Amino acid sequence: MAMTVERSKEKQVPPFGRNDKMEFRNGKLEFRNDKMEFRNDKMDLGDDRRDAGERQDLWAPTCATAGAVVWAGMAMLARMGIARVGAIELLFLFAPLVIAPLGIELGRGMGGTGRLEELGRRLQPVGAGMVVVAMCLPPGSTAGLAAVGWMVVCGLMAGGGVVGLVRSSLVRSSLVRSSWKDADRSVRATLVVARLDLAVGGAWLVASRLGMRPMGIQEPIGLLTAVHFHFAGFATAMIAAATLRFATVTGLSQRWLKPVVLMVAGMPVVVAVGFVISPALKMMAAILFSASVAGLAIAVRACGRKAEDGTARILLQVAAGAVFAGMVLSASYAVADYSGSEVLTIPQMARTHGILNAMGFCLAGLLGWLVENSSCQLSVPSGQ
Repeated sequence: MAMTVERSKEKQVPPFGRNDKMEFRNGKLEFRNDKMEFRNDKMDLGDDRRDAGERQDLWAPTCATAGAVVWAGMAMLARMGIARVGAIELLFLFAPLVIAPLGIELGRGMGGTGRLEELGRRLQPVGAGMVVVAMCLPPGSTAGLAAVGWMVVCGLMAGGGVVGLVRSSLVRSSLVRSSWKDADRSVRATLVVARLDLAVGGAWLVASRLGMRPMGIQEPIGLLTAVHFHFAGFATAMIAAATLRFATVTGLSQRWLKPVVLMVAGMPVVVAVGFVISPALKMMAAILFSASVAGLAIAVRACGRKAEDGTARILLQVAAGAVFAGMVLSASYAVADYSGSEVLTIPQMARTHGILNAMGFCLAGLLGWLVENSSCQLSVPSGQ
């Protein structure tokens, strides 16, 4: 009987032992709760980042829509005779107000952005507004000073593109978080050329609004050069880069597309040089550029058929058809200008080729690739 009592005493667990163990368990549970609260904080940070990303995604559509409203208002005022803005001035205004924010956003989606490019993207609405002011003023120092605001935006974009390309070429460390390294070299080069074209176009705008005549070039050729580098240079190169990137991702043939894209990116400079050096060079460069853009139209049409989004397919088909017709007019004008014929004049080209290229090709093409890229990002599961 005594041994039984002793064994029962040995098996008993002291009350303080149970309480300590329970407190330890509670402490562990409290730690787990703290950990869960920490995870919730991380989830809150993720939500904040997601909201910031959504605000960034809405920046370009908001700026482009507001720019389109301003442009339409300027067109109505010009039609009524209130605003002294001609067809070429209206054609150019469409670039900083509508085309530039779309092109900048497309480039951001393909190659990422650095600090300079992000600053330029934020200042784009301010620069575009200053262009409107510059166009409403007569040529002179005040108009030129207002146009400098847009040139600053263009310079930031060009500088950021060059810095990103150099950094991606020199720095091979995996610690550098740059989507430039994930893109094809031809795509990277085309994006940089597009941003450089934007800077050249901004400089020509300032020269035009100051009333300068660089190299003896008279108006409206100076302003048309700014138009040329914004549409045929920047916007067309952005569309070409997006087309090549889509072909790379989807596995379409790129053997003939890469040379075409590089020609599309490089020939606008040769065309501009031809205006100064030689009429023959200008004609040959314009014909080669028109042929390369026609080849790009074929690629846009082929890639557009493979697009996942239905709206993107329609926009890209419209862009391909419009640019093909526009390049036929461009080549015809180059030959007529070289031969001295006045079958196609500059005002006629602004109303036909200019509208087809600006709204039919550049606007539809940029929107098409933006819609397609957005739909592809939304289709990726969130866990990936």
